[in-house]
Amino acid sequence: MNILILGYGKMGKTIETIATERGHTIAGKVDVEKRNETLEKLNPQNVDVAIEFTQPDAAPSNIRYCLKNGIPVLSGTTGWLKEKSAIEDYCIEQNGTFFYASNFSIGVNIFFRLNQFLANIMKAYPDYQPSLEEIHHTQKKDAPSGTAITLAEGMLKSLTNKNDWYLEGRTTEHPEQAIPIISKREGTVPGTHIVNYHSEIDEIEIKHVAHSRAGFALGAVLVAEWLKNKKGILSMDDFIKF
Repeated sequence: MNILILGYGKMGKTIETIATERGHTIAGKVDVEKRNETLEKLNPQNVDVAIEFTQPDAAPSNIRYCLKNGIPVLSGTTGWLKEKSAIEDYCIEQNGTFFYASNFSIGVNIFFRLNQFLANIMKAYPDYQPSLEEIHHTQKKDAPSGTAITLAEGMLKSLTNKNDWYLEGRTTEHPEQAIPIISKREGTVPGTHIVNYHSEIDEIEIKHVAHSRAGFALGAVLVAEWLKNKKGILSMDDFIKF
């Protein structure tokens, strides 16, 4: 399979290593500085699928490029989701293939399901106050993380006394009705997400810690292998059947 890598930072290089180990060919590697030059030279017909891990301001145009040229594309870039519905409309218009996940790690997606299961239990115990904490390295630009937002959205599906989330430190109109998210940026640290339910008597906590980028990169390559020859708007719920 010929893979186009959009975003050749640390994640892009890890994806390249795993993809080639699994017998795939890298059709192109696009970094920020030479994006236009590389894409102008690229023959889209030689690309089976594109993997996009860039920056919030670059993701929409990269995805549109793929959809316009008939390239199935998966994106793991976070921080641009205000434009996601417009991208999905464009995907339908182009009869294309677009897969989005805030996190491609199999472990994190198991954690997402565990979070939803716990929230479904905790909805009967409103004395427990839910909160989220996410910790990442200082180079991460968006806060809260896309993974933390996905966790909050999973909790909101069950917790009927909450209707929103907010980033701690910023004002919100009805904080008692929202889930606070604490974002920390600390040097070189493993990506960590903590879901907590606190009461005056005790507290319950579940946590996911990423030991390396390999889990995210392997998940992206596995999705890319699965995505070839599929159509429409797809997500991890379509890829992983628990």
